[in-house]
Amino acid sequence: MAPHPVVQAIIDLSAGATGGAACVFSGQPLDTVKVKMQTFPKLYRGFIHCFMSTYKQVGLRGLYQGTTPALMANIAENAVLFMSYGFCQQVIRFTAGLHSEAVLSDVQKACAGSVASIFSSLVLCPTELVKCRLQAMHEMASSGKIASSQNTVWSVVKFIIRNEGPLGFFQGLTTTIAREVPGYFCFFGAYELCRTTFADYMKCGKDDIGVAPIVFSGGFGGACLWLVVYPMDCVKSRIQVMSMMGKQAGFFKTFMTITRTEGVRALYSGLTPTMIRTFPANGALFLGYEASRKLMMKQFDS
Repeated sequence: MAPHPVVQAIIDLSAGATGGAACVFSGQPLDTVKVKMQTFPKLYRGFIHCFMSTYKQVGLRGLYQGTTPALMANIAENAVLFMSYGFCQQVIRFTAGLHSEAVLSDVQKACAGSVASIFSSLVLCPTELVKCRLQAMHEMASSGKIASSQNTVWSVVKFIIRNEGPLGFFQGLTTTIAREVPGYFCFFGAYELCRTTFADYMKCGKDDIGVAPIVFSGGFGGACLWLVVYPMDCVKSRIQVMSMMGKQAGFFKTFMTITRTEGVRALYSGLTPTMIRTFPANGALFLGYEASRKLMMKQFDS
């Protein structure tokens, strides 16, 4: 028997939160390197140089800088994302005139994921702002761009409230939404397409393909997402970090400034650690989501 819609929403929310936590623990050091390279593309020669410099200057703690807000960001984002994903699938079924348990096509699921990302952006933007600032704090202080560094979540939060007010937490929201909507269409579309391919090859249902295919499908979805949206993510990181120095220009002005003064290549700075990170991190995300959701849904099987 299918669970009540409210219970279903709680299951999706809990499974998304589990996946989000798994994603952070498996990919945080490489995410830190990505943000540093996006914000200071001329400071580091490449991925290995950035990784080793951070490790030498601040130690292992430096690579996990921003883990607390990253955990909050990913758990909150994926909880809302997967709950909204389930809801948006029902909306698509209703608009397409299908019954409530009809199986959607991969493209329909991609559309549901794309719309769901708008809701998750509202949760993600404030926590990701704090995370990005913490990750780039050492470089901002040592380059003299800010007078003193804040090295705790609470000190960054207090700084934002005191200097920018509550709306300061939504610096880069437009860019976040512009990144998430096309990105999550590719993310869910590639993930579902990959799972369908595995299921057809293995002659089984999509829910029974096993751990390795789920991890690969999640990683493939993440790779497609980042290849499409990486320049927008770079602009978002720059806006969120540089807004520490005062009012920062919006998306289009920042985008044009980067391309004009640093070249198009600067928009892809940090892509290497992102692509390396995407398979373990997004594989863990979907494995955590699918496994915990399946476990909770079993309680409602007749």
